[in-house]
Amino acid sequence: MNRTTEKKQLFIALIIILLFVSPLFILGENAHIRVHDNLDSNLAWYKVLVNSGQLFGSVDAKIPQIINGLPRYAYGSEWTGIVLLHALFPTMTAYALSQTITRVFAFIGMYLLLRDFFIKERKAHFIAVGVALAFALTPFWPSGMLSTLGHPLALWAFLKIREGKDTWKEWLTICLLPFYSSIVLGFFFFLVAIFIFWLVDVIRVKKLNGRFLFSIILMGLIFLLVEYRLVYATLFSDEVSHRIEFISSRHDLFRSFRLSLKNFVLGHTHVMTNHTVVILPILLLVVVLILLRKQWRQEKLILFLFVLNYALSLWYALWFNVMWIPLKEKIDLLNTFNFARFHFLRPLIIYLSFGLSLFYLWRMGWRKIVTIAILAQILVLIPFNEEIHYRFIHHTPTVNEFYATELFQEIKEYIGRPQSEYRVVSIGLHPAVSQYNGFYTLDTYSNFYPLQYKYKFREIIANELDKNKGLRIYYDEWGSRCYVFVDELGKKYNFRKNSKRVIQNLDLNTKALYEMGGRYILSSVPIENAKDNELVFEKSFEHPEAAWRVYLYRVMQQSST
Repeated sequence: MNRTTEKKQLFIALIIILLFVSPLFILGENAHIRVHDNLDSNLAWYKVLVNSGQLFGSVDAKIPQIINGLPRYAYGSEWTGIVLLHALFPTMTAYALSQTITRVFAFIGMYLLLRDFFIKERKAHFIAVGVALAFALTPFWPSGMLSTLGHPLALWAFLKIREGKDTWKEWLTICLLPFYSSIVLGFFFFLVAIFIFWLVDVIRVKKLNGRFLFSIILMGLIFLLVEYRLVYATLFSDEVSHRIEFISSRHDLFRSFRLSLKNFVLGHTHVMTNHTVVILPILLLVVVLILLRKQWRQEKLILFLFVLNYALSLWYALWFNVMWIPLKEKIDLLNTFNFARFHFLRPLIIYLSFGLSLFYLWRMGWRKIVTIAILAQILVLIPFNEEIHYRFIHHTPTVNEFYATELFQEIKEYIGRPQSEYRVVSIGLHPAVSQYNGFYTLDTYSNFYPLQYKYKFREIIANELDKNKGLRIYYDEWGSRCYVFVDELGKKYNFRKNSKRVIQNLDLNTKALYEMGGRYILSSVPIENAKDNELVFEKSFEHPEAAWRVYLYRVMQQSST
């Protein structure tokens, strides 16, 4: 295969990636994108942070708009690329740019890794391109950036340094990746794996390879510098986080085993690989062929990666097993840090295994099968394009409909007071919607907030939690969604304006709500017994471009007795 053909393949792959993200640029706020851990949280967080004036605030600064003063460190470092994008551009421009950056560098990383280390045969170049393209089109968690999709690029750089074939490009890669990824959402686990790889090297060849070790330490140090707010919160802050009360170990061995198989076959929402239909059968086929042909020594890497793939799924499942309870009761870190996320290495392992397996079949002469598998995997991924997936499959609102800025502007004008003078909470509606529109909220979705605030907010919803065991466990043993939960609604926060749902037996402690500054409730469903809760119905608001009908309730002034 000549270089012209190789360049054409790369050009076509790049065009496909740009077409894949093009709806985000074309539709802007009229695009359909992921709601869970995206519209309901991160995108609103970035806007709140930028508008707060605390983007570069001190380590102990507060964000007054959220829960009467959310710690600044809860919103991450200002040196993280996605935060800077949202500081420089409108929400959807920043989002589209981030998607493009992530997918392009995911492609480059996987392509370089396969080309330089695993598929060096020029005639099989299309396998490296095809697998890299499929990897780049996976529906990664948007705010994760390159936290998992950057693993191939980092591995390529580390392997070059390990072999002593590094140039300035590899070192630049090591130094820049921490600015567009998260250590807790992927790279901590990657660096641990790379360190183990270095250690095995030392034991096996009895040579230190200080250059390789230094590169690992360097990347780790840069991550700590970028994430200095997280380091401060973890090591130096006196404030106790709600995360200390996380309870995750409930599964028996059978349930853990079942969860490991589910994860192995289907994947996880934050690291979706979409490998079930095409990739997994190819991997199983190749493993069987290797065993039947007794080639386990020659193809030990494929077999090792296959076993490691399941081992990571098993580790993920066992993290929630009851066997951890004694240790988690004694060591707070095991509750506050999610060590199950070693399975975040699986996207790298799955697609690297896919490339190696296809190359194995290609060498056997099964070249049509190889081509069909690559095309089939790309076709599998097309329906997971956000615009297709969330518009036609999940039927979610557009960004504009979700945040409903014109509707909330009407509510703001109706109240007629500066938003900083009062607090609101939401029912049947994510607090992120109010937050995005500048309202000061007592409720929130946050990965880090003070434990004492969780207790205080609980007083508002205590009676509703008593009615519903599932909600009580959800709040008390996790609590990152500090929401006004209602027994009749359950864990749903998406009641759109065509909903017929009505709350009939609400039981809130509105005195506690009022004392915390709560003056209004924004509900996406009507509350029939509002008066029983000392709530006054003000007005319902609706707008043709909003997904919600909002019922505005005023909290009556509470007596001090």
